[in-house]
Amino acid sequence: MPKVLSADDIASFRERLCDIAEQKFAALGIDGVTLRDLAGAMGVSPMTPYRYFKDKDAILAAVRARGFSRFAGAMEEAEAAAGRKGGAFTGAAYVNWALKNPAAYRLMFDTQQPTAEDYPELVAAMSRAREMMTVYWRRMKAEGRFKGDVEMAGHLMWAAQHGAVMLELAGLVRPPMDARKLASRAILSLARDLGVAGA
Repeated sequence: MPKVLSADDIASFRERLCDIAEQKFAALGIDGVTLRDLAGAMGVSPMTPYRYFKDKDAILAAVRARGFSRFAGAMEEAEAAAGRKGGAFTGAAYVNWALKNPAAYRLMFDTQQPTAEDYPELVAAMSRAREMMTVYWRRMKAEGRFKGDVEMAGHLMWAAQHGAVMLELAGLVRPPMDARKLASRAILSLARDLGVAGA
């Protein structure tokens, strides 16, 4: 008779499976990993993961949702601590998190998952991260220091930070330059170009 699993048992197994899947997906590609591979890495039977996830796509969605949630959380903490100068601090938090979690970051942004909208947890986590790209601009607008399009400015800032991260992860940035310096300078230049008063 199968063991009756508690909510803690389920959460613990799902978390361990996501840890392994994150590393394997990043190293081997989504198509290079099977549920049998994941089960073997965990030391369980090939059918065990199906007790926790419908299929590999559901595992990928859970891994990505977890990444986006942690990513957004890091930026939210930085924003809360930064106060008025939140834009610069949020930029640093973005780059720091991405460089410390390259496997998760690649899965979050390098993965085309057509079924993403089928997973509410993933949609919510992605929206939470996207929202953090506009916090600085909304605050500047509320203070009368920015008159432009908040959504466009947020996407421009996101693109600048993402580009800096990907250049460093690809080994295309050489000291003394690094992703943190690139992102910081890009955000400052962007704020000035978009007319933020006092930038």
